[in-house]
Amino acid sequence: MAQTLPSIASGEGGLTRYLEEIRRFPMLQPEEEYMLAKRYSEHDDTQAAHRLVTSHLRLVAKIAMGYRGYGLPIGEVISEGNVGLMQAVKKFEPERGFRLATYAMWWIKASIQEYILRSWSLVKMGTTANQKRLFFNLRKVKSKIQALDDGDLKPDQVAEIATRLNVSEEEVVSMNRRLSGDASLNAPIRATEGESGEWQDWLVDQSESQEDILVEQDELETRRRMLGDAMTVLNDREKRIFQARRLSEDPLTLEELSSEFDISRERVRQIEVRAFEKVQEAVQNSAREQAVAARELAAEAHRQAGA
Repeated sequence: MAQTLPSIASGEGGLTRYLEEIRRFPMLQPEEEYMLAKRYSEHDDTQAAHRLVTSHLRLVAKIAMGYRGYGLPIGEVISEGNVGLMQAVKKFEPERGFRLATYAMWWIKASIQEYILRSWSLVKMGTTANQKRLFFNLRKVKSKIQALDDGDLKPDQVAEIATRLNVSEEEVVSMNRRLSGDASLNAPIRATEGESGEWQDWLVDQSESQEDILVEQDELETRRRMLGDAMTVLNDREKRIFQARRLSEDPLTLEELSSEFDISRERVRQIEVRAFEKVQEAVQNSAREQAVAARELAAEAHRQAGA
């Protein structure tokens, strides 16, 4: 963890060079990520920790760019997100079944948000949870209701935002005025000779983003694991019929299975339906447990980042 990470140089083109540099770090396959996490947690292997961190720097940059409208240097926002990522790596428990990206994004967001709150004299750390939610969600809600004009909001817009975010209308008006002086989300930037654009343009990658790929892989692996665990509730005959009828690329007919087990086709159909219901119930129970665990991870990240 002590190894140096890429840094964002000040001046023109610094952000672009940083994004190009961190794209060179390869993504990790699930098995590789698991072994690296185990090596770090069990043997304090700093090389393993460094690989875990660098492979997720693009995730930090993508999340950090979502907070670029608060008038703070994007380099500092990314650096704070990297701190959150390193904290996540230290706390990560691969045996819990989550990918690091799923766990780390809570730490990254918490670290960035705490940095923004510390930096803004208008929003102090002692503000209520509702005010913090208003601070970080006002622009998003304004966009949803098409309240994109500069200046004060219309009375009906104020009322709708207050209802959506569960705050008073006075708080909405006050916060909107405080945030109105921020830098534009579409501030121009010049990257290289003959090229220009806006800040958000320079995170764009023509390939699928690391965050999207990791989340998709995590979801697929989770479904497979949940299905495998759920099938343990079936007996041998139920498992054979369920796999042959529901999981096979070339499903067997009721007639074929009735001959194999020397039972009627209707009995095969009944066993298939019952097996499906048992698996479905087991998967739903597992999904609920996963959701509870994810909420606990999120609460832990926000609690410890604010400590």
